[in-house]
Amino acid sequence: MTVRSDERGDDGGAADRQVGRRPRLLKAAGLALAGVFALGVGTAGWAYWHLNDNIKSVDIDSALGDDRPPPAAPSPSPAPLPTGALNILVLGSDSRSGEENAELGGGDSGGARSDTAMVVHLDEGRTEATVVSIPRDTLVTRPSCPLPSGGSTSVAYSTMFNSAYSVGGPVCAVKTVESLTGVRMDHYVEIDFSGFAKLVDALGGVTVMTDEDIDDEDSHLKLEAGTHHLDGEQALALARTRHGIGDGSDLGRIGLQQTLVKALLDQVSSTNLLTSPARLYQVADAVTGGLTTDTGLDSLGGLMSLGQSLRGLTSADVTTVMMPVVPAPSDRNRVVADEPEASEVWASLR
Repeated sequence: MTVRSDERGDDGGAADRQVGRRPRLLKAAGLALAGVFALGVGTAGWAYWHLNDNIKSVDIDSALGDDRPPPAAPSPSPAPLPTGALNILVLGSDSRSGEENAELGGGDSGGARSDTAMVVHLDEGRTEATVVSIPRDTLVTRPSCPLPSGGSTSVAYSTMFNSAYSVGGPVCAVKTVESLTGVRMDHYVEIDFSGFAKLVDALGGVTVMTDEDIDDEDSHLKLEAGTHHLDGEQALALARTRHGIGDGSDLGRIGLQQTLVKALLDQVSSTNLLTSPARLYQVADAVTGGLTTDTGLDSLGGLMSLGQSLRGLTSADVTTVMMPVVPAPSDRNRVVADEPEASEVWASLR
């Protein structure tokens, strides 16, 4: 079931035009990983080991146990590829860990937050999808989350959504999303600063068009209104820009990120990776090198299976929506879910 167009938030139209094809990025990743084997038997063996070793993972199912929403119904009959409904939490992390992330992020901040959060829902049959963006500045109730070192976090009320990742990592991010939505996250995918920048560079950059001048001292991005071809570092700066455009809110940044994702997907579509093994490997290396997944997707086999199951999905089959929000009464610089519209969006996915 997909969300109808009349259920979109204020930015729903822009999201539909610009972010709707995100599941195709997963499809392209699967295609790229599968095509690595064109490099030759010996080289492919090394490439498989290297790319498989790139992927970092977190055992979210073990950490959260059974205190979760029920999973989607399994496929009614056996199939060569999975076809059942699926929900994937996709996060963009602003972690500064590692030299490359610290440099791209402007220094080591000593922590990490989830700057971008999207729930990708794949319908039964994998022929339609819905993408719901959750603003990072949304005030939520953060549930108690287990910690890797033992113990758990305390319940927090009226706290920013992205604090879940800061205090409890992917496990707490997933639990907070499930608490907010009532929808079980079957998988988790996270990409960091350097992984995103390397992916853009591996694809030869991206071309974007901006409607207004951008001058953001924080992201160090200056662009005049018009069309620009960006490399990976510039594209990352665009994704992080918020103070140099619009009202400076997170909602404005979501609009920029949506423009960038559309440009990235257009670049994926226009690049025939299978005709260039070197480019193909570079893209696959960028995709896997910047990823953290749950243990169900922490192998080339898992990612390839997911990507191949989406091979028939096109942008026309994808509906996008931002979770409906309104300014928070307690802080006009924050937002809260706009009810009952927000609950209706999540109910439609369930």
